Amino acid sequence: MMNNVTGFNCVECARSFSVGEIEYVCPACNGNLDTLYDYERVGEQLSKATLAADRNFTIWRYRALLPIEDSSLAPPLTVGWTPIYDCPRLAGEFGVKQLLIKDDGRNPTASFKDRPSALAVVKAREAGARVITTASSGNAGSALAGMCASVGMESVIFAPTYAPRAKIAQLQIYGSKVVLVEGSYDEAFDLCLEAGRRYGWYQRSTGYNPFMAEGKKTAALEIGEQLNWEVPDKVFVGVGDGNIIGGLWKGFNDLHALGLIDRLPQLIGVQAEGASAVVDAANGDGVVRAAPSQTVADSINVGRPRDATRAIRAIRDSGGRGVKVSDEEIITAIGRLASSTGVFAEPAGAAPYAGFVKLCESGAIDRDERALLMLTGNGLKDVESARRGSNEPFHIKPDIAELDKIPNWFVEG
Repeated sequence: MMNNVTGFNCVECARSFSVGEIEYVCPACNGNLDTLYDYERVGEQLSKATLAADRNFTIWRYRALLPIEDSSLAPPLTVGWTPIYDCPRLAGEFGVKQLLIKDDGRNPTASFKDRPSALAVVKAREAGARVITTASSGNAGSALAGMCASVGMESVIFAPTYAPRAKIAQLQIYGSKVVLVEGSYDEAFDLCLEAGRRYGWYQRSTGYNPFMAEGKKTAALEIGEQLNWEVPDKVFVGVGDGNIIGGLWKGFNDLHALGLIDRLPQLIGVQAEGASAVVDAANGDGVVRAAPSQTVADSINVGRPRDATRAIRAIRDSGGRGVKVSDEEIITAIGRLASSTGVFAEPAGAAPYAGFVKLCESGAIDRDERALLMLTGNGLKDVESARRGSNEPFHIKPDIAELDKIPNWFVEG
């Protein structure tokens, strides 16, 4: 029994399955699965009062809404309860009532992906697995490697060779076995699935393991609680495979089903122009058309999104929309966000801000609306991309007279 889980529904063919009947995807059509809960039982264990009394400020404070049997198997690292910052200067600049930032770069391995990876470790340990594997453009892999290192488990990570060096370094320093694939993320994903089946490894990969969306939904649960159950009007989310935005929508719906929030936010999915299959489908006819992908935002550089159906559902059912931004807009967003708020985001993490700016400039956000940006990774994950949008430093000799020679280099005020 997985605590309060009652079963699973396939998001593609709508077939239902009981607990213990499936391992990863729908056996009939290979579709992804939604995890179902007994909300009456959950409500007996989780309420505003129980949360107010709970001093465990991690994702495990929501264990009644997670598909786990034994929370003592959780990694010891502090995952979740990342800060939300109010940004009144930016809100005033763009003419909105409030702009909030949830900075998931504050997680142990500096990315949002610690949430599902921590849950994957619990599920693997419950299953008695020795090795966990995942496909990753960097963050999912480094998150899994860090979580595994904290409990002494082995991990095998498949990543494309173009993944940022800082992310590969994380994999190596955590002791993971790293397989760099000379191809796309999608090709690394396929190889990872094949290897997991052949060698019997526990599979963490997004858009395949049904529990990864459950780990990702914890950010939505935190947003509701941290904002005193008054959710924003719009939540901006970077989209790659589609699992994050789908997970967030699941989390907000969980809160609504429990009566903890009285309305749902609109979800705005943001993708790079060079990897926009989900946004194109959500804003168009709903059909996902896979295509080669190319963007500086490696974490959302996905040409064949594995959880597109849930992503499109999240955007459409919430009354939201998709937004495409250029790589130039993403690079500009990194520096503009950092210099305005002090929060340093990697390209995929800054993409929601680029999407927010674009919608504001088009007049698509009302002055009385509250918006939240979901920042998914720290800028130190990809320093080279950040440097592309920053000022060059001055190089001088150690002499104050050298500063005097630099025209207009510093203005007080």
